[in-house]
Amino acid sequence: MTTRRELMSVAALLAVASDSMSASAEPGDVRSRFAFEASVNVDAPQVIGPSAHGLRRIVPIRGGEVTGPLLQGKVLPGGADWQFVRPDGVLQIEAKYTLQATDGALIMVTNRGLRHGPPDVIEKLARGEAVDPSLYYFRTSAELEAPLDSKHAWLNRALFIGIAQRTAAAAIIKFHELL
Repeated sequence: MTTRRELMSVAALLAVASDSMSASAEPGDVRSRFAFEASVNVDAPQVIGPSAHGLRRIVPIRGGEVTGPLLQGKVLPGGADWQFVRPDGVLQIEAKYTLQATDGALIMVTNRGLRHGPPDVIEKLARGEAVDPSLYYFRTSAELEAPLDSKHAWLNRALFIGIAQRTAAAAIIKFHELL
């Protein structure tokens, strides 16, 4: 019987092979490869209220899971997403949290981004309803900081973009390394 870990290894090999086949890109073309997905479990927002930037709130991070071809582990509890809803209705985020790789290495994440969409879609998200992620825009840019003496040191030398979606209890971000 094939285990989940074996399937993940096969998927990782296929992803790497796919990336290497796209090496024929023109100079200046943007290329990326899927690195990992983080399912970040969150608590209800703590609403600070209107501020100079818009409606300010803080979303505590409870934990989560990291899966993917280039990184596996968990999201540690204790981080948060400091966000505000701008006057134009765009949600601007800055999340800081810690990942723990399966080998125990701690990796800091600073993830900034924007989320917006039609008002009825955003209202459904606010109520915790399931919404097709293609109906709204939720993108991030992330910087990761890993120990220099670990096998994850490569994360310090890369930029990542995130394609995200929101569920009632989590933000799910697919991180892609820019090549």
